Amino acid sequence: MIIESDRDIEGLKRAGAAVSRALAAMKAAVRPGITPLELDEIGARVLEELGARSAPKLAYNFPSFTCISVGSACAHGIADDTPLADGVMLNIDVSAELDGYWSDMGASMVAGAARPDQLRLLQATRHAQYSAMMAVRAGSPINLIGKMVERIADHADYQIAPDLNGHGVGRSIHQDPTIPNWYDPDDQRVLQKGQVITIEPFLTPGSGEIYTDRDGWTLRTRDGAPMAQFEHSFIITDRHPIILTTMPD
Repeated sequence: MIIESDRDIEGLKRAGAAVSRALAAMKAAVRPGITPLELDEIGARVLEELGARSAPKLAYNFPSFTCISVGSACAHGIADDTPLADGVMLNIDVSAELDGYWSDMGASMVAGAARPDQLRLLQATRHAQYSAMMAVRAGSPINLIGKMVERIADHADYQIAPDLNGHGVGRSIHQDPTIPNWYDPDDQRVLQKGQVITIEPFLTPGSGEIYTDRDGWTLRTRDGAPMAQFEHSFIITDRHPIILTTMPD
């Protein structure tokens, strides 16, 4: 999507606020013993109260309202009734439609006490997302995003999941362009003023190879290694981006 008016900006901000509030409420409830299904119900309730509709359900008939990926699951996890173990890493991805505008965001976290290696992975992934987002502006090559993510991942000795990408957003949950998290020197595409995209790097200490679980939805790391993801939706400008989603602390 490319914005055409202030009305578009306000609509996108409202949609971004809805997913931000849902994710914040879910993250605040994360603790050992709570189930992903209970977290999903929290997110669904917040979205409903704000008049928003779950994007995965609306666009893909996904089995739960949000994507909650636990342990070796790295994306598109279905909420179930298995209690979270102390120290397990999980990712919550919330996307929604509100008044015709769509927004998408995600964050990884640990239930209970986090180990130093988990904190390091979370910090590096968040840093990669934020640095790439703040570096781009109208006229920037799209492959600058992958270059920034790769630089931070390499410095921290992590691998990138090459099959997981950012994307356009705004009029539907997934729009062009695809935003790779790895650097492709042959990619000549550039970002346009007013373009609405997500950046969502996936970093792991493992190989970065993934596969689809037997449920047909959940993506898992092939080697069982943890994988972290952070995501924002934002608008490209001539200077700093207009961030539509706000990450919970």
